[in-house]
Amino acid sequence: MLKTLLIILAALGLLAVAALLVFVYVIQNVEQPEYALLEQDGDFELRDYPALTVAEVRRVGGRGDALSAGFGPLARYIFAKEREGEKVAMTAPVIQRAGAEADRDWTVGFIMPKAAVEAGLPDPANADVRLTELPPRRVASVRFSGRTTDARTAAQRERLEAWIDARGLRRLAAPIYAYYNDPFTPGPLRRNEVLYDVATN
Repeated sequence: MLKTLLIILAALGLLAVAALLVFVYVIQNVEQPEYALLEQDGDFELRDYPALTVAEVRRVGGRGDALSAGFGPLARYIFAKEREGEKVAMTAPVIQRAGAEADRDWTVGFIMPKAAVEAGLPDPANADVRLTELPPRRVASVRFSGRTTDARTAAQRERLEAWIDARGLRRLAAPIYAYYNDPFTPGPLRRNEVLYDVATN
């Protein structure tokens, strides 16, 4: 009995190590947007981002449902399932922002790879998908792991708002939720962020 238990524990340990290695490999080999780090305070950061091109769709519903519904058409765009031309590389994170009807109207976006933008992005075949440009901006962020439940995400947003207010910064728009991992990544290995575009006056 003890021997069986030890074998099971050893196998679980090996699986955990394998999952960690896969996580590190994927994160290190998927392009992420570059930014200048202005300040770091534990899991909070203040960053300057350059202009970024984003493929995005709008979806209505709860945050989780809208995220799932938005992923499909964006994936079909980058993987050339509904259009002619080459595939576009996947990047991280997937981003999501609330629209005019808070918590029911969402924009879900894939940030486009720098090389693909410079080469000229293919036009989407699906009218739901549009290419937009985010201008250069200053962003405050908080990073956290685990599953992104509504309650957990709201708690992190409130922490970030308090951090921003304590520094005399001004929030300019609705928060952006950033998801760096696929749904199969274990919660402790996930990287999630809440971000706010901010101004200093």
